[in-house]
Amino acid sequence: MAKEVKQIVKLQIIGGEAKPAPPIGTALGPTGINLQQFVQTFNAKTANRKGELIPTIVTIYKDRTYDIVFKVAPVSFMVKKAINIEKGSATPNKVKVGKITKKQIKEIAMKKLPDLNTKSVDKAMLIVEGTCKSMGLEIVE
Repeated sequence: MAKEVKQIVKLQIIGGEAKPAPPIGTALGPTGINLQQFVQTFNAKTANRKGELIPTIVTIYKDRTYDIVFKVAPVSFMVKKAINIEKGSATPNKVKVGKITKKQIKEIAMKKLPDLNTKSVDKAMLIVEGTCKSMGLEIVE
């Protein structure tokens, strides 16, 4: 028989750097799970992704056990890391903050493909290009 789900919590945590303080403590504290155990488990499982923003889905059951699912970093995070910028443009249609190549877009699309609602690399590239344009980046060959 399947366990009864109490709550599903979605978080974005830097890999290997979780602490029981806010925002993690604020989100998971009321659920009744052992925060210290969660932090140790998270940090151990994400030690190889240190410094990367990891979208995490925590399914908490009535008996206070939980499952953790790790997703691929957000496209905007990967784009900023790939072209070494701190943030996107506040007015992307007027002010451009950098340039990104089609090759970089394809690499990001390949990494993000498991989390997208497509199996086509070309369509995944279009999704990444849309994010790049909304961040104020110029796409070059």
